[in-house]
Amino acid sequence: MRFLSWLKSGRQKVWRVEKMVSLVVATTSDPASIGPASALLAMSSDWCPGPKLQDISTFLNGRVRLLKQDRGIVEEDNLDKRWEELTGEIVDEIIFLSKHVAVSNRPAVTVHPIGVPHLQSQEECTAGGKPGWAGPPCPRIGPWLRFMKTIAEAHNLTPEFEVTLEATHHGPVVSKPAMFVEIGSTEEYWKRQDAAQVIALVVWQGLGLDGGNGVGNWTEKEDVWVGHLLSGYSLPMEEPSLKKKEYHFNDIGGTWKDAIKVAVATTREAFPGAEVLVHLDSKSFKGWQRSVLSQFLSQENIPIGKPNDFL
Repeated sequence: MRFLSWLKSGRQKVWRVEKMVSLVVATTSDPASIGPASALLAMSSDWCPGPKLQDISTFLNGRVRLLKQDRGIVEEDNLDKRWEELTGEIVDEIIFLSKHVAVSNRPAVTVHPIGVPHLQSQEECTAGGKPGWAGPPCPRIGPWLRFMKTIAEAHNLTPEFEVTLEATHHGPVVSKPAMFVEIGSTEEYWKRQDAAQVIALVVWQGLGLDGGNGVGNWTEKEDVWVGHLLSGYSLPMEEPSLKKKEYHFNDIGGTWKDAIKVAVATTREAFPGAEVLVHLDSKSFKGWQRSVLSQFLSQENIPIGKPNDFL
């Protein structure tokens, strides 16, 4: 089941520089995270040490801030707010480098937004985040997916590695637009230096550290952008006990409506002024599910896009 939102259109030195910055976050506890981070640092002598954020080491280059932590990647919440409080800089986006795990064990490089919008307040967030929350999706997700495919092909990482967009899942909690960039799906591939180099190049060129304009800047406004992708487990619908020819969306329990509201609201937050459209993967839904989804989206004034809207 899939639901995808798109859009159209001695004493520590205190750093107080009013500027917009991008945070790139890596952890030493994950080879698929520290590998690309180390490759990124090795690309230039322009990196310089930044201020310590508690026990997190930082490195600065232009408007990019690389944070290297020792805890798990989903364990450090509110890094955007904490960086702003420390430095006075304004965080524009957060990009997390991480491993990807899949049942298939297939090698892959992936991107995805973050959040657990379907969880209820009493449910445990086993992989970070907080119940009912989703982070604003980073505008670079769609452009970087395409760019990653180009870089992976140029460095002969494909077809061995799949290049994919994953569904919205896990934490950590942030307030600014965020995305994960990952290497999967087993330890053998997490440690692959060629995969780490591809991810490092995507970040290096994607953020304009090579002197270019970067890839996926929202201010450049391409026609179609990617927001949240909700899989079946993020749209839990209770099977109706009474059989009817047609159901009203209020007949169907579960947190699916809340998940949709959060996903759309945070997508709108990430893309101010954009028109948010929803794509429904019709093959992933039963007939009654498509019907109540369409009813609910209409009620919320959220248009369902046609195929040509996403080209």
